[in-house]
Amino acid sequence: MDKNVLWNIEQRVKTTIDNLEKNNMEAYFVKNEEEVLSKVKEFINEGETVAVGGSMTLFETGIIDYLRSGKFNFLDRYKEGLTPDEIKEIFRKGFFADSYLVSTNALTENGELYNVDGNGNRVAAMLYGPDKVIVIAGINKIVKDVHEAINRNREISAPVNAKRLNKTTPCTKVGHCMDCKSSDRICNEYTLIRRQGKKGRIKVIIVGKDLGY
Repeated sequence: MDKNVLWNIEQRVKTTIDNLEKNNMEAYFVKNEEEVLSKVKEFINEGETVAVGGSMTLFETGIIDYLRSGKFNFLDRYKEGLTPDEIKEIFRKGFFADSYLVSTNALTENGELYNVDGNGNRVAAMLYGPDKVIVIAGINKIVKDVHEAINRNREISAPVNAKRLNKTTPCTKVGHCMDCKSSDRICNEYTLIRRQGKKGRIKVIIVGKDLGY
């Protein structure tokens, strides 16, 4: 990467981390997947009950494999063969987890977390329930402000995730949000975490590479 581009990224990350801290959220910067795992190990203890929100980032960084190591009571929403009722039960049990790992649709330089959900289980657990919420986000998720966060979801996160999930929404045809009324729509619950009431409950790990959608 060009050194001047890298410098620009580092400044944006620093601004974002400073503002996350001001908003009562712990924030860290790591360079790669190995450093992500090392940092996560500092936060979750063996034997804990752990749940996750839907996230490609957790797969890409090896977090899902780590949680499946047998060291945790992992509420594995991705386990093969689960029925809809079993998945629903996992979502509900996630509120009582010791640690909840997740990514975010966008992270503003003002230190805010913007997310859009289909079912709402992910954003609900981020807001309340688990004692620790660990957010892992690539630098591609950093945006200037809420306006850019909304645009990022409409132009990238929503259509790409809908495509990944084989939805029949208009965005999977045109590549951007059409604010549809489709029964397959995955954009239903919109949340913005501007500040965390309990200092340090939310921990944000920013990774120095593009991850997830």
